[in-house]
Amino acid sequence: MTTIDDQTEAPTVDDLDAGNHAGRQTQSIGRLVEKYAILIAWAAVVAVFWIWRPETFGTLTNFQNIFGSQSALLVLTLGLIISLSAGEFDLSIGASFSVGASVLVWLDVEHGWPIVLSVLVVLGVGAVIGVTNAVISVRLGVPSIVTTLGTSTLLGGLLLGVTGPQIRSGLDSGFVDVVRTKQLGLPGSFWLALALTVVVWYVLQHTPLGRHLLFVGKGREVARLSGVRVDAIRFGSLVASSILGALAGMVLAGTSASAQVGVGSGFLLPAFAAAFLGATAIIPGQFNAWGSWVAVYFLLTGITGLSMVGYSGWPEQVFYGGALITAVVLSQLAARARGRAALRST
Repeated sequence: MTTIDDQTEAPTVDDLDAGNHAGRQTQSIGRLVEKYAILIAWAAVVAVFWIWRPETFGTLTNFQNIFGSQSALLVLTLGLIISLSAGEFDLSIGASFSVGASVLVWLDVEHGWPIVLSVLVVLGVGAVIGVTNAVISVRLGVPSIVTTLGTSTLLGGLLLGVTGPQIRSGLDSGFVDVVRTKQLGLPGSFWLALALTVVVWYVLQHTPLGRHLLFVGKGREVARLSGVRVDAIRFGSLVASSILGALAGMVLAGTSASAQVGVGSGFLLPAFAAAFLGATAIIPGQFNAWGSWVAVYFLLTGITGLSMVGYSGWPEQVFYGGALITAVVLSQLAARARGRAALRST
């Protein structure tokens, strides 16, 4: 007698190979979508606002403004992802930004210091801020989120007391020209930020220092047992973050030829939003330079489009806050999915 089991054909090797191939193709497509989803979303945002307001949004001048107006935010975000890659939260980077803008103008305008010396002093102050954060967080063991929050408040008070609350203008024209002078329709600040993006990308992705930085961020004890100098990496990441924060403030000062105390507080949320959103793109699950670059201009494109259709003022907070929450949620979901995939493959 022939049973049902006898009539059921066992899958052949070819069937199994075809199934595995289809599964690999599906996973490959999924990884590509995850990697470039923000670029797809960016293109969609551009298309929507271009159709909605072609006479204003869809112009070369508008795109030049988008790419050329917020280079300081990109530099600030690049500084932030260095400390975040090492697992450190630098909430004082906004205050470092304020130091960069305010102290540069204060030294140059109020005291007549040469602009080159003023720039070097500001970078030095940024380094001191970073060293202070690092000593307290790394050497004394205070969590960086607490340390940098206190440092941020302290710096805000010191800046207000030393430089005063007034807006200062009249920054050295040579410095302003370097920041503002356009090449290929975009200001010098854009090209500086682009060059820094390349440098940070290269360091994070193609040097032992960058690999150690990312290794420390993923697991300090594992990195320590592997021979990585964890404390030195953490220390350096906080110093680099503060220096780039001060540099970002100087870029803003050069763009506007003026500065005001506390200007950095308005850039802190956008920088975190761009950093976390960038960690979902290009190299998903990892803070990376090109993901941050795309995230900064994706957010700016959306805000610019909303302002052109009549929504101004409040959309910035909604857009940046929503982007930060969305990015963190997506990062968590992606990490869980990768964990499940890793378990299935073992």
